[in-house]
Amino acid sequence: MVASIVALAGLLGSGLAGCGSQHPAGGSTVPSEGGGLEDATLGAGDVFDVRVYGEEDLSGSYRIDSDGSIDFPFVRRVEIAGLTPGEAADRIEKRLLEGEFLKDPQVSVFVKEYNSKRVSVVGAVSKDGSFPMRSGMTVVEAIGLAGGFTPLADRDGTLVIRKVDGKTRRIKVPVDDVTEGRAEDIVLLPGDIVSVPERLF
Repeated sequence: MVASIVALAGLLGSGLAGCGSQHPAGGSTVPSEGGGLEDATLGAGDVFDVRVYGEEDLSGSYRIDSDGSIDFPFVRRVEIAGLTPGEAADRIEKRLLEGEFLKDPQVSVFVKEYNSKRVSVVGAVSKDGSFPMRSGMTVVEAIGLAGGFTPLADRDGTLVIRKVDGKTRRIKVPVDDVTEGRAEDIVLLPGDIVSVPERLF
């Protein structure tokens, strides 16, 4: 049986200070290489909804404990850490079948918070730091989480620093052009660093 997978992006209310709309008309987004968070594995602290078709009493929201498992009705502890959302749904289905609680369970996993996967925003932003990932999170959204640019920020010099196959890539993202629809935003991957330099006078 095939378990359906939906990774929720979530709405990020924070906007960029002085940068206009986060998703301007005409703007577009570049997908990440190698897929998005739908393919990422779950870890301790991540939060997801489980939906069991036709069984509302078994459906609910779960946070993965520090030991990598959740406490699920009837089947008790289920090891989830290290699995993708689809694999997690399959495992829950299997446990329900093994315990003969349901004859044909259909389970879906909807990821709400990837707290075990983070991106960093550093440099000329209001509050640099490390932030939990959301599925589909872009550079513009990450800078919004960091409180927006400082007055000295070189917005169009923004870089995404990414490790790919052991090598470091630096991807320039001209944020003003992105917000005005003249350039494409970048979808972030876990471990990415968004670096905002200061302007040179």
